Amino acid sequence: MKRILKYLTGSYLKETILSPLFKCIEAVLELFVPLIVAEIIDKGIGGGDSGYVVKMCLLLVGLALLGLAFSITAQYFAAKAAAGFAKQTGNALFRHIQGFSYTDLDEAGTATLITRLTSDLNQVQTGVNMTLRLLLRSPFVVFGAVIMAFTIDVRCALIFAVLIPVLTVIVFAVMLSTMPMYTKVRTMLDKLLRRTRENLNGVRVMRAFCMEERQTEVFREENDALTKAQERVGKISALMNPLTFAAVNIAIILLIHQGYIGIHSYGLSQGAVVALYNYMSQILVELIKLAGLIITITKAAACGERIGAVLESGEGMSGGSADKAADGSPAVEFRNVGFKYKNAAENSLSDISFTAEKGSVIGIIGGTGSGKSTLVDLIPRFYDACEGEVFVDGVNVKERELKALRAEIGVVPQKAVLFKGTVRSNMLWGAPNADDSDILAALETAQALDVVMSKEGGLDAEVEQGGRNFSGGQRQRLTIARALTSKPSVLILDDSASALDLATDAKLRAALKELKDMTVFIVSQRTSSIMHADKIIVLDDGRAAGIGTHEELMSGCEIYREIYNSQFKVR
Repeated sequence: MKRILKYLTGSYLKETILSPLFKCIEAVLELFVPLIVAEIIDKGIGGGDSGYVVKMCLLLVGLALLGLAFSITAQYFAAKAAAGFAKQTGNALFRHIQGFSYTDLDEAGTATLITRLTSDLNQVQTGVNMTLRLLLRSPFVVFGAVIMAFTIDVRCALIFAVLIPVLTVIVFAVMLSTMPMYTKVRTMLDKLLRRTRENLNGVRVMRAFCMEERQTEVFREENDALTKAQERVGKISALMNPLTFAAVNIAIILLIHQGYIGIHSYGLSQGAVVALYNYMSQILVELIKLAGLIITITKAAACGERIGAVLESGEGMSGGSADKAADGSPAVEFRNVGFKYKNAAENSLSDISFTAEKGSVIGIIGGTGSGKSTLVDLIPRFYDACEGEVFVDGVNVKERELKALRAEIGVVPQKAVLFKGTVRSNMLWGAPNADDSDILAALETAQALDVVMSKEGGLDAEVEQGGRNFSGGQRQRLTIARALTSKPSVLILDDSASALDLATDAKLRAALKELKDMTVFIVSQRTSSIMHADKIIVLDDGRAAGIGTHEELMSGCEIYREIYNSQFKVR
């Protein structure tokens, strides 16, 4: 929680101070009310002075209006501070997550990051708002009422002095017991959100395997476990109100009894007894507020710890400041590269070495899980090689500035993702200054021009979330065009033409071949997509089983020959 409080005390220090201050001023005015009521009873009503009663009643109205003004002002400052704090914390959290490496994202998980950016952040905002409004006001009224009680009658005030420690024990016992339970509940919510996200993303797979009932049962079990955990912590939190009610009402009984004795024994006035009763009622009301506040603060503290944990996690990647090497260096070079995912038992890549000259086409093929995607992910430095070195334009990628490195590399991932907006806005994603001629040229190369022109609006045609108003092949062609719009020097197509028919795939490869200044990496399961490449890398269990042209591999690489023969029947 301390990790994120700087966003409150930094930019919103004034509001953080003024809100409790105005609330305390309102509380001071409230503490004078029982004394005025006592005066009305003893002097006005007891003395039969109706003019005094009217004057005191007008004073009460004036205090009420003044208190309302202070309360509204305090609410304004509290809301401004809480909303601003949530905005800055959310921005910092999102910015921090954007700096995560692929390893950090794999370790954190998407579900928990979504929860912390939404539900947890909202809970913290509510906690800050309530804290600024009530955390100082409620104890101020409680202790102020005790002090005012001592000014009226010491014997009766001793009841207040005994009550406060009892109530303190109740409040802190509930708070300390529920805080770790709320943290557990949020973790279970993460798990349920992950399950929901998996089911929504994999709904077609679920239906294909008739797993709806099984997944519904699993969801019900996890949801029931979350419900039971929430009920358990809710039951403990619910003890706060009845325990405080019981303690305060017992104190009220003792107070009335002691007041009766005081009136008949040592001249305690009836107005004083009413004032003491009002102070006890004020304590009761404030403790009810404080009980709810403690629960809110407990939830907010647990959520704040979770947000702080994300802000403190993630190693990210730090780039260097090296420039490109002199002309003549290969576009991409791997030197004895090895890579292992975090917490994995074995390397995903081992001893990979090759060079890709500028303007060449490099094909990468291999069985499922052979490390094809992992290999190309090392080029834009989505992951860092654990062994060996990766060079782009003759410079180790770890020595290049990340933004500059990735600006030169266009990546089309396996899953074609389009963003809600228009075709034009999606094409400008990596090249905001591109004009329509650049976009149209990229669309033509990607064989997507006819797709766009057939849509109403052309470049301004609507793209729904995820591009669901386009077919799989159309989405793939549009994502390839998006990468081409930025005119990268290295283009990586990570099995991004799998949904294309053979004719369209052939046209795409021919069009890419015309881009002489661009080095193209084509990852594919189909030999027809990479057989005309200048160099083909065959991967098998993370190792290079063969590197060469199609003809060289057909004669010298058994694995490549098996893949080819399995796709092209040999008679």
